[in-house]
Amino acid sequence: MDFQLTGKTAVVVASSQGLGRAIAEALLKEGANVVISGRDESKLKKVAMELEGYGKVDFQRTDITEPEDIKQLIAKAVDRFGGVDILVNNAGGPPAGSFESLTDEDWQKSFELNLFSYIRMIREALPYLKKQGGKIINIASTSIKEPIPGLILSNTFRTGMVGLTKTLSQELAPYNILINLVAPGKIATDRVEHLDQFSADKLGISKEEFANQSKKNIPLKRYGEPEEFARVVAFLASDANSYMTGSSFLVDGGMVKSI
Repeated sequence: MDFQLTGKTAVVVASSQGLGRAIAEALLKEGANVVISGRDESKLKKVAMELEGYGKVDFQRTDITEPEDIKQLIAKAVDRFGGVDILVNNAGGPPAGSFESLTDEDWQKSFELNLFSYIRMIREALPYLKKQGGKIINIASTSIKEPIPGLILSNTFRTGMVGLTKTLSQELAPYNILINLVAPGKIATDRVEHLDQFSADKLGISKEEFANQSKKNIPLKRYGEPEEFARVVAFLASDANSYMTGSSFLVDGGMVKSI
């Protein structure tokens, strides 16, 4: 299938590693121009060099909790490639913890990182997306369907993303802007490895033993690969998706059992 992404410009947030990097690579392979971002400039420069073989890529050091950094990221895409056609909102997951163990500061930081940054990013990109339509993809977590024990911050703010996505699908439809949410399950990234270690420590078992137990609860009996997740995002970001908006999609190997 031709995704018709040649010449489109995508901004992929938090894309120096993990799912964000895989998404940037998938979009580049489909012909899009891509601006990657993250907080570590030296890592971004290295990743950009590695991705250059797939297409036109640039980078911008960005702390997405800082409004000025968000403005500079969108400005980089406009200055380098002439606009923004695709926005992929992504952010590192909030820390694990129980309700009683978390402070006001923990809640505020998670709100800024995992929900408000998406709001600010969409607001900044919107004038360019409205010019000729475009795509917004919000990356969340399976906690939008099934709360994950020990991740109350994720369970709270990721669910807020669903409300944001659904509401904006109505408000932005007249401009031919399609917005969807994609929720990864157990994808083999550093974040999942960290969470597996956290859970294993609580149970007093090894990380490998916990991972093996987790895989038994996934119908496909394995963790997903970042590339598998990225292909779904690339489809939703492409012109091949012309009639899907306001929806949430799980990429979880069938792990979540809710209907």
